[in-house]
Amino acid sequence: MTSTPVILNKTQIAHKLRRIAYQIYEANVNEEEIIIAGIKENGYTFAKKLKRMVEKISPIKVTLCAVTIDKKSPASSITTSIAASDYKNKSLVLVDDVLHSGTTLIYGVRHFLEVPLKRFKTAVLVDRNHKKYPIKADYKGISLSTSINENVAVIFETGNDRAILE
Repeated sequence: MTSTPVILNKTQIAHKLRRIAYQIYEANVNEEEIIIAGIKENGYTFAKKLKRMVEKISPIKVTLCAVTIDKKSPASSITTSIAASDYKNKSLVLVDDVLHSGTTLIYGVRHFLEVPLKRFKTAVLVDRNHKKYPIKADYKGISLSTSINENVAVIFETGNDRAILE
């Protein structure tokens, strides 16, 4: 039986999370409020952790937004937990756990482009470098070159967050 390679352990994820939070703060230092929009499920979990960290290190008010995208049919309707008027003309960061082909992230970006934003950035914990769309993560925990057949899974468990290669 082979063990599953751990790409990031809980300590490394905590460091990446803190670094991304500081990058978000630096880019938004003059903002009173920013929106962190996480793509469900894991992107939203990562977004919640980012929200807590940004609020811990800065005076910025962070509004959390859950983004629901059908990953099997991303062109179908996308829903958000807050109204478009709540993020209009604000700084927004769209968050997911892993950037693989870019499909989910690019459809998420497209959704938010329908509303005028002050600033729009993307953040991921793991960037796989297998994009089929011209999308990049503005903030990323780690860039990883893997084979197309390998899968990266981020597991958020109390006290045991980790990213593994499957």
